[in-house]
Amino acid sequence: MVNSTKLSDYDKSMERVCDYIYANLDEELTVKHLSQFTGFSQFHFHRQFSTYMDISIGKYIQLLRLKRASYRLCFDHGAKIIDIAFDAKFDYPESFSRAFKKAFEQSPTEFRRQPNWLIWNDKYQFRSNRMGQGLGREQQVDVVNFTETKIAVYEHKGAPELVNESVARFIVWRKKTGLSPVAKSRTFGIIYDDPKSVSVEEYRFDICGSVIDSVPKNEYGVINKTIEGGRCAVLRHRGTHDNLESKVHYLYGQWLPKSGEVLRGSPVFFHYQNFFPEVAEHDLVTDIYLPLT
Repeated sequence: MVNSTKLSDYDKSMERVCDYIYANLDEELTVKHLSQFTGFSQFHFHRQFSTYMDISIGKYIQLLRLKRASYRLCFDHGAKIIDIAFDAKFDYPESFSRAFKKAFEQSPTEFRRQPNWLIWNDKYQFRSNRMGQGLGREQQVDVVNFTETKIAVYEHKGAPELVNESVARFIVWRKKTGLSPVAKSRTFGIIYDDPKSVSVEEYRFDICGSVIDSVPKNEYGVINKTIEGGRCAVLRHRGTHDNLESKVHYLYGQWLPKSGEVLRGSPVFFHYQNFFPEVAEHDLVTDIYLPLT
């Protein structure tokens, strides 16, 4: 485990190869080729990667492909399972189903019908996720004036690993009502609690879409709220949402003490510019807003 928040050359090498894998999941990814991004001998790379990440390189690649597949199963019901299997680089649907069930204890069909996000999430707790990525390096932070925005909100309360269940419910509401269409509205997430500092039962996260008119009472539990206008520090994050927390910590732990700014009594919120799996994870863009006085 790295003791310093500053990444060593070794950490940077491993980060480079992980970034390359994220960006090239549709390509043939061999140990010989990937080792070139670290400067390590291919004879040692496999063992070094396994030790660093607590998972083999082959399993890591497969899990990232299955991650994309699982999102399509859950959020793109128009996609056929056979096509999802081929896109995940499996030659046969049967081998895809076996690998999927081995990883998540559900078949692709079962996952599409009722995903078990707790088991799913546990598979993606890679060692690199816990190493403070983004800390120790200067990030571009701007101070902007955010305009007050009316939003429709589905309030998630409970395990952070189950946020995707709430996201799916909010998506159904958006599609059914047309009151906050994804193509024409903005999508936000409001984070009230640090998942490390509250119990699972107390964790709160709002899934939001901008609206023009007020939301009428509905069976989905979507309600009206407003994101306050005012000065905010904003940091643009590129890549997987798995690393968003490290950028929030950067804003609080490194940028804020040096900035001379004072926090406003409003929670941090995310503005999602695009979505996985419509774009690859490395192409995701998320703006993180920290409200200031």
